[in-house]
Amino acid sequence: MKLKLELVFKDRVGIVSDVSSLLAGEGYSIVCMEVERRHDRSHVHIEADGAGEGAFAALRQRFESMRGLLECREVQTLPAEERENRIKVVLDTIGDGVMSIDGGGRITSINKVAREAYGCAGEDVTERSLTSLRLPDHGLLDCLHGRELHDARRELATPLGRLQFFVTRTPIRDGVGRIIGAVEIARDMREIRKLARTLVDADHVGFDDIVGHHPAIEAAIAFARRVAATDAVIAIRGESGTGKELFARAMHAESGRKGPFVPINCAALPEQLLESELFGYERGAFTGGRREGKPGLFESARGGTVFLDEIGDMPLASQAKILRVMQEQRVRRIGGEAEVPVDARIITATNRPLERMVEDGRFRQDLYYRINVLPMHIPPLRERRGDIPLLANHFLQQLASRIGGAAPAFTDGALARLRSHEWPGNVRELKNVVERAAILAGGAVVDDQFILFSHELGKGVFNAARTASAAGQGDTLKEQVANFEKKIVEDVVRRAPSIRKAAKILGISHTALLDKMRRHGVILEE
Repeated sequence: MKLKLELVFKDRVGIVSDVSSLLAGEGYSIVCMEVERRHDRSHVHIEADGAGEGAFAALRQRFESMRGLLECREVQTLPAEERENRIKVVLDTIGDGVMSIDGGGRITSINKVAREAYGCAGEDVTERSLTSLRLPDHGLLDCLHGRELHDARRELATPLGRLQFFVTRTPIRDGVGRIIGAVEIARDMREIRKLARTLVDADHVGFDDIVGHHPAIEAAIAFARRVAATDAVIAIRGESGTGKELFARAMHAESGRKGPFVPINCAALPEQLLESELFGYERGAFTGGRREGKPGLFESARGGTVFLDEIGDMPLASQAKILRVMQEQRVRRIGGEAEVPVDARIITATNRPLERMVEDGRFRQDLYYRINVLPMHIPPLRERRGDIPLLANHFLQQLASRIGGAAPAFTDGALARLRSHEWPGNVRELKNVVERAAILAGGAVVDDQFILFSHELGKGVFNAARTASAAGQGDTLKEQVANFEKKIVEDVVRRAPSIRKAAKILGISHTALLDKMRRHGVILEE
């Protein structure tokens, strides 16, 4: 019969030796002992064999005679067992199959998903040799010799039928780098596809999500609806922030294509990475790439839509390769020889004057004609000012549903101020201004004093601080401004869904906001 104890001593030298000697003298064999020092106390947990009925009472008297003993009690589990149970629960809640082995190839842990996939559900296979399981291969043993495997596709005959997995295997090393085991993670491709569908559904955008009643925007929506189901290339033109990607997503949703919508910002990718992202690369194509190679975004968009945003910023060398993909509907990975067929509808967008760029030699004329099959224009916000109240209230409702609570209302003065602005950043700028105003107002009404444009943020804070000075008559102006700045930071951080979003609302960088939070002692609540 096993005995499990917890002994608490006032910390001193020789505790482990004294406890071991006492148990040996009483005929007990120690199975496990764990010592933890907490402040000036030592907690000793023991599992011992050899206990008979009523053994604890007799043994307790012997322990109580030991120098420095403070507590002696019987326990159900040892800390090591509790840690193991917690790890087991965590592993069993993971959707991937996880299995580890020790340096001798014996299974040290295997979670529920892996047991089901490997046909040993309900069995305790820990401590068994890996080769005793019926697996398509025992490549995890190769990791004991330093080999690794990343995201390799494997097919496995399981009780649920033949399933495909993405498998990653890696060695486990100790503190000095010696290999002491290995771990395998297998991702069921059905779950990956399910997650992808969930993300696509969550990101679904239709024409009903485009807000506006102005004739120009209604004409753009009507045109986009008509061409959505075609396979022809669509070229969206419009200023930054007008909603070009929103239109592209809506056309993809209406196209009937079942593949993904893959947006590519041609201006955001460095020239040296653009082609590898677009076309992919084979194994060993260049230093720093994935060992197994990587499919490009055109391949990933098979059956769907590729959205080439800011195509006017694409380098000339890449323009030639994009043109070839459009003409032949095939891509060749960097470092590869085989051509991979691509079935992806292409939508482009830019705010650049492509006609002038063609004349200047900065944009290929043949690519210009290729993408200009079905051109469409999205009007800037200043040309449809009548939609501003509609859009502003729409963004208020979105913010309210995201952070909870009822949406506030704009005063007439606030709406008038919104209508009078030129909106160089268009709808995107309007959204930022509306969210900033709602969070700064912090109440049921958004007045014009909270409508702050980017160039007015500092002035707006100063004026608001001066308005609030009655609350602190004895403070200097500097102190009043600091106090009001603290209040604004607290309110925005409390209401915004993230620190980065709060910084965006305030019109400052993420780092600047963190600095202000530290300076004012603003603590982010959990």
